[in-house]
Amino acid sequence: MSFAWSKRLSVPDIDIIFHELRNLDIAIEECLSCSDHLKAIAQELTNSRSCLFIGRGDYFPIAMEGALELKEISYIHAEAYPAGELKHGPLALIDETMPTIALAPHNPQFYKTKSNIEEIKARHGHVYVITEEGSGLEESEGTTIFRIPRVNDSLSPVVFTIALQLLCYHVAQLKGLDVDRPRNLAKAVTVE
Repeated sequence: MSFAWSKRLSVPDIDIIFHELRNLDIAIEECLSCSDHLKAIAQELTNSRSCLFIGRGDYFPIAMEGALELKEISYIHAEAYPAGELKHGPLALIDETMPTIALAPHNPQFYKTKSNIEEIKARHGHVYVITEEGSGLEESEGTTIFRIPRVNDSLSPVVFTIALQLLCYHVAQLKGLDVDRPRNLAKAVTVE
């Protein structure tokens, strides 16, 4: 059995992933059970006019999904950037009125993302960090941490995505918006 992933997985790796996949629902339930913490973060975002999302590597598309979701259901302007390109424009937008949601999985790129977080804080930006248990990141002035359960690196994007979607859901609900009927969005795709 082989997979067309970025690297070939050995049979023990595949066994580990399948084992974790069977337990993914537990991690998702744990993430969902922390909904009140995400709701408290959402409360802080409801009056924002704009928001940045950052992620590195495989987590940049997840940041893009978070920005898209926030725009679609809460009508807050949101943009996503690769964390490694923060200095190429978006950093100029950072101030105390521009919140940033940073995805910081505890992977080989973690310390680079942590450095980006410090750059944002140095410019008086508030960073809402979604990270895994055991990452060592702690809340401080300008930093709010939301921890998700640690799962296999191949599966953690699922849990990160759920946390972001739940956060955006709470923002929209706190603003009194109907998340099931966002304005100006087509419900069907038509092909010409």
